[in-house]
Amino acid sequence: MSYVEIDTERCKGCFLCTALCPLKILAPSNSFNSSGYKPVELTDKSKCTGCASCALTCPDIAITVYRTSKTNSEKTNG
Repeated sequence: MSYVEIDTERCKGCFLCTALCPLKILAPSNSFNSSGYKPVELTDKSKCTGCASCALTCPDIAITVYRTSKTNSEKTNG
């Protein structure tokens, strides 16, 4: 499972990340941060693939991508 975390106080609402997200799961928030900007929010955490397009594009370094590796809990014979 992968997901992104957005630092809403750093986000200036340029929305470059929303344009580059291949799954279109980033969108403008309905609220404002303390600087008066509308930050971006993740709309569906379960669909995030962790591609990092959003984080690489963000000029304010407001996005952190978290990727968890899949663990192989099944025993294999071999």
